[in-house]
Amino acid sequence: MAARPAPEGLGAEETAFLTSRTSIYMSTVSETGWPYIQHRGGPAGFIKVLNPTTIGFADYRGNRQYVTTGNLKGDDRVSIFAMDYAHKARLKLLGHAALVEAEAEPDLAAMLTTPREGRVERLITIRVAAFDWNCPQFIAPRFDTGELAALVGPEIERLEARNAELEAELTEAYSQLNQKET
Repeated sequence: MAARPAPEGLGAEETAFLTSRTSIYMSTVSETGWPYIQHRGGPAGFIKVLNPTTIGFADYRGNRQYVTTGNLKGDDRVSIFAMDYAHKARLKLLGHAALVEAEAEPDLAAMLTTPREGRVERLITIRVAAFDWNCPQFIAPRFDTGELAALVGPEIERLEARNAELEAELTEAYSQLNQKET
């Protein structure tokens, strides 16, 4: 992948994909050379595409382990997996990350902050060096509650409406039966 860098950067398809993700997996490298992978998540749109070669997101207070932060201070290389399990799609990115204190860059912080997500500790920007779409062959489809609601919501609504009709018919039948008995 690094041998085939994307000279023109992220296109419309990659931008739409990244900005619709609710989570990513980001790998960094420790000072001893060991990889470390961490989940990053938020509402759709928490990842921002700042330009065709730069993405970013706000880093909120979490488990206070700071492993990723420590790793990035020694080696700025990152690898990102952005997954869409429902559609069996995966976008891999290689890049160079920068940590920016939110107070030092208020305009960037305003762009990367997601409302109501908490206190931003720092910002992470990633200069994309390369990216590639993966083969979907072995991605098992999974659905979050919003995706499930979109898939089954109309059928549930139809069944609820039919149930209401049947209950009304049953109530009417009982009413008619009770009238004949009296």
